[in-house]
Formats: sequence, C-alpha cells, structure tokens
Amino acid sequence: MSKVTRVAIAGLGSRGKDFYAKSAKLHPDKMEIVAIADIDPEKVELVAKEYHVPKEACFLSAEEMLKQEKLADAMIIATQDRQHVGHATAALEKGYHLLLEKPVSPDLAECRELAKAAKRYDKKVVVCHVLRYTPIYQKVKELLDSGVIGEVVSIMAAENVGWFHQAHSFVRGNWANSEETSPMILQKCCHDMDLYPWLAGKTCESLTSYGDTYLFKKEKAPKGCAKRCLDGCGVREECPFDAEKIYLDNKVYGYRSGNRIWPLDVLVPSGPTEEQIMRAIQEGRFGQCVYHCNNNVVDHQVVNLRMTDGTTMSFTMCGFTPDISRYARFMGTKGELRVDMKEKAQDCEISIRKFASDMPVETIDVAALADDFSGHGGGDDRMVMEFIDMISGEKEESSYVTSLERSLESHYCALAAEYSRNHDGCPVKIKEFGKN
Repeated sequence: MSKVTRVAIAGLGSRGKDFYAKSAKLHPDKMEIVAIADIDPEKVELVAKEYHVPKEACFLSAEEMLKQEKLADAMIIATQDRQHVGHATAALEKGYHLLLEKPVSPDLAECRELAKAAKRYDKKVVVCHVLRYTPIYQKVKELLDSGVIGEVVSIMAAENVGWFHQAHSFVRGNWANSEETSPMILQKCCHDMDLYPWLAGKTCESLTSYGDTYLFKKEKAPKGCAKRCLDGCGVREECPFDAEKIYLDNKVYGYRSGNRIWPLDVLVPSGPTEEQIMRAIQEGRFGQCVYHCNNNVVDHQVVNLRMTDGTTMSFTMCGFTPDISRYARFMGTKGELRVDMKEKAQDCEISIRKFASDMPVETIDVAALADDFSGHGGGDDRMVMEFIDMISGEKEESSYVTSLERSLESHYCALAAEYSRNHDGCPVKIKEFGKN
C-alpha cells in the first residue's frame, strides 16, 4: 500500500474547500488533510469537522499556519491572488511541495522570484491550470498531436463568461477589482492563455489586445435604480442582474429551484437557507447594484496572438453570454477541429472535418471519455491526484502537468495583453516583456 500524502490547505474558499479538499474523500488511501487555515472561523470549523482536523492544526490565517514547524508533506495554497507568492515562498522555505491556485501573481517580478525560490528549495510547484487535466481537452491534445487536421495554422477561441457569472464573480464578487486581485485576462483567462498554445504545441511571440468595462459602471445605471437591489430599486422588475432573481429564482442556480451549491455557497458557506441568502443580499456585497460596485475589471476583451512559427490565434472573453462555456476552432492544413466545452461536461462536443470532396464530419463520443465529469469537467480531482502521485514518487511528471515554469508562459501572455489593452492596443513581444 502506498504512503498517504499529508496535505495542509491555506485558504478555504470555493476552490480550496469545495473542490481540492474533496480529493481526500475520494482517495483516502492517498491523501489526508491534516492542517487548515482561513480568516473565516466558520469555514475553519466546517472543514475541520468534515475532515477530522484536530483543533491544534486549525489556524485563522495562512501566516499563522506557516509560522509552525512543517505540518504536512504538501500544501494547497488557495488564498487571494495577491497573497499567493508570499504564502508560497514561506511554504517552500518550510519544505512543502505546493499545489498553487492560479494566478501565481499579477506582478511579473513576483512570478520570477517564486520560480527562483522553487529551484532554490528544490520543491515541486504545480499551478492549478485545471483544464489541461480534463478528459475532453486531453482528447483534443491527443487528436491534434496525431496530425488528424495536419499542422495547426490558426486558432479561434472564446471564453463565454456568462452574464450572471460576470455579475457574481467580477462585478459584485471577490475578483471585481484588479487593484485588490488580478486583471480579468489573468484571473479568468490565464487558463486560456495556457490551454490553447499547449494543445496546438505553440509558443506566443507577440500579441495585441483591446477591451474595457462597457456596462457595469455608474454612467450606465438606469434611471431609478438604487445602490442595493432590495433598497426600493425602481427597475428591479426589468433588471436581469437583480440579486434575488439570480440567487433565489434562477432556474439553474437559484435556491428556489433546488440548488444548494455554487454560487449560493459563496454567499452562505454552510448549508444555505432562503433566510440566510436574503440576509446576505440585504447586507453583503452580493446585494449591491451592479452599476454601483467597486469594480474595474473588463467585461469584454479581445487578444490577437502571433506564434513563434508564424501561425496565429484570436481570443475573445465576454461577460455578455447566455452560457458559461469555452469554444475553439483549430484550423489546420488538412482539416478543422472544433471543441465546445460547455458547463455540463457531458454536453461538450468535439468534431473533426477533414478536407475531402464530401466534407465528412466525425464526432467524438465525449460521454465515453470518463465516468466522472464533475469539478471543471473532471479536471479538479485528476489534477490533485496527478500532483499527489508526482510528489509521492508513484508517477513521473507527465507532459501536461502545469509546472511553475510552464504556467508562467501563460502569465506573461495575460499580463502582456493587459499592458497592451492599457496602452491603446500596442504590440508586445513576449520574450522581452517577460524579462522586464
């Protein structure tokens, strides 16, 4: 029987508590949670009870936990974006291997310093670019590597954030203000800056970008709206972003439709009730009017990338979409591959059209690729287990593991795109930008 890897978790938000921690339940023979930290005492208490973490191993901040002697073999760092590098560096000094929530940092210098620290302390740092681990994208990688569409010449990709997700996470929520967290193109789309070049075997040489906050700002506020949804707002009936409509009445995500998980567990971490959700809307940030929030991240952005081999990629991020999904077309010298990654992974589609007189369409049976598509299309648990197997010595590091060095390429692209966006779409050379 293999050794059980002991894991500490810093940060018990949605990613740390609701996704990565669950791997300990799915694989108790491989992973055990032995220490936890979060600034919310309620979350600490809930996780401690669920995973039988002793009181002496529960802490009210990552800093407090990192002052202790080494408590585990590895640490999952799922704190806020601008805390990642400080917590990661301290953890490396203590001797932990790290599973590090993306993004690494919105600061280029910090990204480079952490890479040096990982080498200095000779520890593994895997960044949570979870989409590489999904059965769907691993199948796409296999197909593209096989040459089924020849050489990839152009990629057209889009991230459809979803209208209510934009309002929940990037207007009212934790990632609304880049000064406190990260730019949208890094926080939300570093997945995309990592995923598509990796799938096609490409490296970005230069890029340009445009984008802005079009709707979610005071100038766009309709006449008669209030600063909070439940404070006598005169336009609630016609406003799709009304908090009660989203969190209580939405047919998929609303409490009254039977949902009890995301996004409701962000408002109320422990078994939300209708009364608790209403109180959160009345008193908390998620009941603010979307036109009167402290947000500054973009609600739409385009990036055009030129690869080192002269091929190209276009990418669009938009918050004004009915669905939460990712869509891409890989156009090659012998045909085209399309992948539509929908919110429900079992509904995803992969199709291939080869150049031929009758232009036949081959579809891949996505449902047959895996038994479990929960957690980012089946990627969350696969990623955690790949990390556990790697640091325990059970497996060698695979080609799709998102090591710190590989992940920083996507961060350079995302931060270069943000620089270009803020400088009238000026072209940015990635190699030079990464050194500055």
